Amino acid sequence: MSYETHTSDSSRLPIDLGRRRFSALLTVTVALVAGTIVLGVATRTTGSGLACDANWPVCDGGFLNLLPQGRPSFWEWIHRVVAMVAGFAIVASALVGYFDEAVDRRITSLVVAGALLTPIQVLLGRETVLTYEYEILNLHFWTAIVIFVCFVLALVIALHHRLSGRHLVAALVVAALTVPVQVILSPLFISQNTPTTLTIQMVLLLTLVGAVVLATVVGRAVLEGRLPRAAIGAGVVLTATTLFLSRESVMTVSSALDLLYVLAAGALIVTLLVGAWASRSELQSGRSGASRSD
Repeated sequence: MSYETHTSDSSRLPIDLGRRRFSALLTVTVALVAGTIVLGVATRTTGSGLACDANWPVCDGGFLNLLPQGRPSFWEWIHRVVAMVAGFAIVASALVGYFDEAVDRRITSLVVAGALLTPIQVLLGRETVLTYEYEILNLHFWTAIVIFVCFVLALVIALHHRLSGRHLVAALVVAALTVPVQVILSPLFISQNTPTTLTIQMVLLLTLVGAVVLATVVGRAVLEGRLPRAAIGAGVVLTATTLFLSRESVMTVSSALDLLYVLAAGALIVTLLVGAWASRSELQSGRSGASRSD
């Protein structure tokens, strides 16, 4: 990653937040985006999505209906509050990423893309309250995931100098471990899903996505073998496929989709574990070769 200062670009303001503070800002932004997504799941699964009397952006209690009146509307209200704070963090990250000349331009592209998607996500969030249609709910979910991926990827690139092959292997193992738990917590195995189980499932899903993003970035830098690189690449495709099928199996009733979801999840587990094994083997052989040459 290039983090040198470029003085020739006079179109950017002289902002110098520093690598460490900018990484901290990205970390906070990722946490807030993830929290918004998890609270959105909690809001939907508790049946609180319309608890503010279908008002937006206000709720159903307090001064000018700005506050929640009861527990159901509290979930919708706190979801909106966290989303608003996340929006401020997204905009701040994008401004620093664009105007700070020292920031890697790849990071700039990612945070600006996430910021441009944010107003669309806000409008979709509004429509989930005013119309509450399946297509709107789906678009709202997928836009949130894309924003999350943009900022996780930006954060991993920003921290790239501190990540190693050890983090790569750990990320692949963690990603693999989240998949069977997600499947077990899905409606395929638990007929009466509670808000708690679905919220845990979403936390695991975001962990899976974040771990695969980390493994992909670090793998491109430290791996040379075809097998580990191919396994990680296949893991990215299978993660996206499993994520899509898990969403569809919850939102629609289709035994064919359910079967595809289970098969994709099984293939993803195997692929991630193979990637972890192959990556660890390559890294160990590289260390052994270096020791013998010394």
